[in-house]
Amino acid sequence: MAGEPAGTFVRRLRLLTAAQHLAEDRRRPVTTIVQECGLPSSSAVAREFRNHFGITASARRRLDPNGKKRQLARKIREDTALSPAYSASMTQQAKMPGMEMTVEIRELPELHVAYVGHVGPYNTIGKAFDRLMAWAGPRGLLRFPETRVLAVYPGDPDAADESELRSMACITVPHGTSVETGAETMVIPGGLFAVAHGEIASDQFGTAWNALMEWLSTSGYQPDDRMCYEVYLNDHEAHPERKFIVDLCEPIRPL
Repeated sequence: MAGEPAGTFVRRLRLLTAAQHLAEDRRRPVTTIVQECGLPSSSAVAREFRNHFGITASARRRLDPNGKKRQLARKIREDTALSPAYSASMTQQAKMPGMEMTVEIRELPELHVAYVGHVGPYNTIGKAFDRLMAWAGPRGLLRFPETRVLAVYPGDPDAADESELRSMACITVPHGTSVETGAETMVIPGGLFAVAHGEIASDQFGTAWNALMEWLSTSGYQPDDRMCYEVYLNDHEAHPERKFIVDLCEPIRPL
């Protein structure tokens, strides 16, 4: 239907991902980048890269800022035009179909948080937030707007019964903050994330996450094993439509 076999499509996207990383990260060895993008390090790949872009992977880093570099950039744009979803990850921003949200690829820092754990359906995590806020307020840890409020989901929701789902209601706290009873602390790892941003109603969180994962399936990236989380950017009670302004943050790595 797309005019391109599935295997060729995947191979082309991996080559495009490698080209992008070679342009942006000159510190890592070419072989490492090629392997991380899902391509075997071999002379066959070198020939394929040269045939596709007109230069070798190593020469990619030795290009003059003008001339062939612009030629390669045009080639990347032409190829990604064949795949709109992947083009979104190359240009860093796209709109998720069916949702009033945009998605970007971002490098996010690690977060130091205090949290209260929750077991049960995700839509009942409000109880944990009530306990967290009651604990944090008297300790002077609610310092808005610098304090960020988020929910962390450490597991796979399809791998457990709804009554056994685990999540954490969190607030960011200064590094080294000590806690007593009532809460715990942890570090949420930073790194590369797909971040979906928008305004959603309280009953649209599942739909929004599904839309993000659908977008991710054709983006040239895949989820990795770091924790995903939601960052709440407003007081939804003060919103005229009682909507949440949120960032949905899914950790990723190249295919």
